[in-house]
Amino acid sequence: MLSVILLAIALAMDAFSISITKGFTQKKIQKQEILWYGIFFGGFQCFMPIIGYVCGTTIRSFISTYAPWIAFILLLCIGLNMIRESITSSDEKVADIFSFKEVTLLAIATSIDAFAVGVTFAILNISLVIPCAIIGIITFLFSIVGIFIGKKLGDYFGDKFQILGGVILILLGFKILLGF
Repeated sequence: MLSVILLAIALAMDAFSISITKGFTQKKIQKQEILWYGIFFGGFQCFMPIIGYVCGTTIRSFISTYAPWIAFILLLCIGLNMIRESITSSDEKVADIFSFKEVTLLAIATSIDAFAVGVTFAILNISLVIPCAIIGIITFLFSIVGIFIGKKLGDYFGDKFQILGGVILILLGFKILLGF
């Protein structure tokens, strides 16, 4: 259960970072808009592992022997990519408006790694219900909290949280690879 919570926190870091950014760039963000960010980010993070699982289930029998290595490589790549993105990200000016199109694209972009986690779940034959619910709830909460933090603190911590998320994914990959 602790591994699932840590995984959920790691997956939520992208959405959390973007939420912080939204908090300090959208000065007049309304409560219902904050709720929409949480619903979209949490919802996509919840359902992308399911889609990844379905895709991963079709290939599980072929690669079950290599499951720990595949899980490790997937989580390592995702974690390193998160760290790389946080180090090389540019400071783009974000408009002070809410857009369902934008929040949908952001939710998709921040949940691509959750898709890969779903593939990993399929390879390792891990049940989806509880992990997906935890991932969705934690991302929902982190998104809402991130916006409020962003409103108070600006962009000071954004990239550091994404780096932490990448490190957690890499450590989970090692945990799976080493079998403990």
